[in-house]
Amino acid sequence: MNSRINHVSINARDLRESVDFYVDLLGAEPIPTPNFGLPVQWLALGRTQLHLFERDLQPTSHHHLAITVDELEPVYRAAERRGAFEREAFGNHLVELPGDVVQLYVRDPAGNLVEIDQHGVDRLPHELRSELKGLWEFHPQSEENMRGRLFVPD
Repeated sequence: MNSRINHVSINARDLRESVDFYVDLLGAEPIPTPNFGLPVQWLALGRTQLHLFERDLQPTSHHHLAITVDELEPVYRAAERRGAFEREAFGNHLVELPGDVVQLYVRDPAGNLVEIDQHGVDRLPHELRSELKGLWEFHPQSEENMRGRLFVPD
């Protein structure tokens, strides 16, 4: 059986504001959306979709969605302009994982936690690398922990 995630659905307190956020941050593309009887907008992110539905819900502190990008810096700059960095949930807004992966944590306008991933710490500009903290700076990592990899090999 071959499985993959088709879409993720999250709340938006103000649908237009959240759509604008994901278009600006990730270049998401609004696509035709069926009428569900409540404000909903589907966004294309490559072959995966992000579904936004307008409801006044409070997101939890650590539940999140993660999106991989080829280049983290433009996303970082958009999040910086919007004041969207999340520095508390995982100890810092820029975190290095074992396996040479950088994670950027942001909050969208509805308060949803979003993780943006890029492979390759050395691909970050020096200025951003100076803000990066290794996960091991917050939590001790065993040899087994250090073998953990975010990306599943093909």
